[in-house]
Amino acid sequence: MALALIALLLVVFVGPPSISAPQVEPLAADQTLSFPIAQDLADFDPALISATADVDILRNVFSGLYKFDSKLREVPDLAIGQPQVSPDGLTYTFHLRHDGRFSNGDPITADDFIYSWNRAAAKQGDYAGLFNVVAGYDAVAAGRAGQMSGLAKLDDYTFAATLTKRAGYFMTELGLWPFWVVNKKVIASAGEDAWFSKPETLIGSGPFRLAARVPGQSMDFQPVPTWYGGATGKLARVHIEVVAETSAQVAQYESGVFSLIGYGRQGLPPAAATRYTTDAKLKTQLNLIPIGLTFWVGFNLRTGPFADIEAGKAGRHAFTAAIDREALVDALCNQKTSCVAATGGLISKGLQGYLGDGVDTNVKFDPVAAKVEYKAWDPNGTKVKGLNYTYDTNGFNKAVCLNLQTQWQKNLGVNVGCVEMDRKTFFDNRNGRCAYPLFRQSWSADYDHPQDWFDYLFITSASSSGSCYSNSNLDKVIAAADAAPMSQSLVDYKTAGHMLINDTVLAPLIYGVQQYLAHPYVAGVGGNALYDFSWTEARILRH
Repeated sequence: MALALIALLLVVFVGPPSISAPQVEPLAADQTLSFPIAQDLADFDPALISATADVDILRNVFSGLYKFDSKLREVPDLAIGQPQVSPDGLTYTFHLRHDGRFSNGDPITADDFIYSWNRAAAKQGDYAGLFNVVAGYDAVAAGRAGQMSGLAKLDDYTFAATLTKRAGYFMTELGLWPFWVVNKKVIASAGEDAWFSKPETLIGSGPFRLAARVPGQSMDFQPVPTWYGGATGKLARVHIEVVAETSAQVAQYESGVFSLIGYGRQGLPPAAATRYTTDAKLKTQLNLIPIGLTFWVGFNLRTGPFADIEAGKAGRHAFTAAIDREALVDALCNQKTSCVAATGGLISKGLQGYLGDGVDTNVKFDPVAAKVEYKAWDPNGTKVKGLNYTYDTNGFNKAVCLNLQTQWQKNLGVNVGCVEMDRKTFFDNRNGRCAYPLFRQSWSADYDHPQDWFDYLFITSASSSGSCYSNSNLDKVIAAADAAPMSQSLVDYKTAGHMLINDTVLAPLIYGVQQYLAHPYVAGVGGNALYDFSWTEARILRH
């Protein structure tokens, strides 16, 4: 009773516990975010965009039904909530917010989305194939029709998309650039080949708009004051300069010209990356993020010494276990600032479907056991006589081959040749034709869904397969997973990832790393495994 009375008196005379007000950040007067890119943007038209820098920059200028937040979660943008999906899983009905506006004030309606999607399908840019599950896409792609039969307007702010098959991954694709909305009226007035070339006609619906541009030199962006999404953040301007030499980028960053380096998926020169990761006074400015890139040694399972899932398995495993990935990383990854050892399967760290650190037991370096296994599989060396590792012309690819060549000679006693080819010839002969017994392979994720990896790489007759791997059990698992929403399918995709490990289909080497170099007074910048953070999150602190 006495304790209760004391507590009451404390409240009466002292007052309730105070709640501290949120701390206000001291902001600089000049809210300009500036950064360099090595090459000017290749495309400003969402129907044609393919380069990573173009995507990262223009996702601040355009928008679609859905977008990805800083943690790669898909959230509604111009759509109201999630779509209604028909019982058969084929028809998606989307409801649009009524206050959606382009940067010039024009309202965004269902007609705009139907026009934009049909236009992107007809343009046949590098990513137009993402529409291939929409009914009528094939006819539009072939030029036999101007509109996909699967798209239907229900009212000014409602439309439906009907698919040719159940596709759980379709929801993830809806946040990608070919699905962004463009302004039909502006394009018709300015011209199909000119509307994106001038600030006054590059009309998007994102939080920023292009304010000025000198082709090949610079771009300036400003927030859209009437953006339907509300506050555009603290920035008053985003300035981007084209600086080809990465060493010059760093010099200008250090002199204060640039706020950061790394936006647009730019990389640091090796010397600078090493300096910023080893210098105690500088390392806080460098942020390293796993990106959706995996690099591996591919094996041909159709012809050559590694052919057949079972007959060639011991050879594939021996060649995999004979690689010291830490030695490879030490030689090529600049203090792990550009890449790290791949130990968690096909899908890289930071993305859905990653199996976990150290899960892939095939990549454990064991030269003694590898040599024993190799000798049992090929006792006379006849299977791998004249074996070559083929790669497309690139300094990094060559360095990888030379490193692997040395390791396989030392650890297996096998002399593997390095064969370099021009990029087009290499891809034409590798993808689908499976012309090389041992080859360079990599995949950079287009979106955060395992379907993007398996459907293009490892199901039977996959379009980007260099291995010609065919496993009916994996095909069935992937077909079921592709049809289901991610909440139900992720376990199946992981099962498929373990099947690749069990069959020793590939020898993973490294996962990519994105470098972000930012001054201490630049807040809210960085990125995730696929994209830079939105400019709406960035701010310049007083300094």
